Amino acid sequence: MTHPTGIDPRGPRFAATITSALLLVALVLSLIGVSTARASAGWFAIMPSNGSTFTPGGTWAIQSASVLQRILDPGFLLLAIIALLFLWGVISPRTAPWGAIFRRFVRPRLAAPTELEDPRPPRFAQGIGLAVVTIGLLLHLIGVPWALPIAAGAAFIAAFLNAAFAFCLGCQIYLLLQRAGVIGRAAPAA
Repeated sequence: MTHPTGIDPRGPRFAATITSALLLVALVLSLIGVSTARASAGWFAIMPSNGSTFTPGGTWAIQSASVLQRILDPGFLLLAIIALLFLWGVISPRTAPWGAIFRRFVRPRLAAPTELEDPRPPRFAQGIGLAVVTIGLLLHLIGVPWALPIAAGAAFIAAFLNAAFAFCLGCQIYLLLQRAGVIGRAAPAA
């Protein structure tokens, strides 16, 4: 008996749902963390009529934070865990936690899929998620303001599109690159 080479397309959507929830929490945590905080300058002015303050210079707290403070930022820690989950999904998709949970607990309760999909595009999408999140983590570590929430937000949008609308952005990029002959198969002879 031969085993099907495709995967149940509901599995990546299930994983994207959990990942988008984690990324939303990481986005919120990164927005209230050191990545977006302003550093206090020596003096400030208060406008009593509307309660606003003006701080000259407007430097970012992340630029004066130590590397340890940047690492201990809750948004950074959660996004690092998400990056490890993306890495797991790229290296060993069969053993990745969300796929294992789907196969063990969710898929047995569903009807058989009407069609299977190629596992390469979702795996490629995991790689893109890993790249986006890793770039945000590295930029955060070197002190770039807003790098963490931008990376978390971009990854969240992609995961949410897959979870809510079955539109896998990374899969579409894979298919475009495949049609161009860059990955997956050789370009047709002219």
